[in-house]
Amino acid sequence: MARAATTSDAFNAIAEPQRREILVLLRGGERPVNDLARSLGMTQPQASKHLRVLREVGLVRVRGAGKQRLYGLDAHGLRPVHEWLGGFERFWSGSFDRLDEYVQDLKQARREESPDGDDQ
Repeated sequence: MARAATTSDAFNAIAEPQRREILVLLRGGERPVNDLARSLGMTQPQASKHLRVLREVGLVRVRGAGKQRLYGLDAHGLRPVHEWLGGFERFWSGSFDRLDEYVQDLKQARREESPDGDDQ
C-alpha cells in the first residue's frame, strides 16, 4: 500500500531522497537515464523506476532524441509544494525580522551604555 502512495502526488514523490537528488540534477538541464544513474551511484533500472514515479506526478518530462530518452525537470509540478511551503516561508521571514529587531535593539543599548567604549 505504501508503494502506491509514492505515485499519488508531488509530496509523496519527493519524500524519497534519491528522487530529490534526481530533481536537483535535472535543474541543470536534460539528461539521459544512464547519466543520472551514474551520477547517483545506482543502476539504470533503479533510476528508471524513480524517473517513472517523478514523471507520473508531473515533476519530470521525457522526450526522445534519436535513440536516447532525455529527462528534464517540469517545475510546474512543484507548484503545490511551493505554495504549501510559502506559509512556512512567511513564518521564518517574520521570525528573522523579529530577531533582527532584537539584535538592533541590543546594539543600540550597548551604544547607549558605552558611547566611547569606556564602560566595558
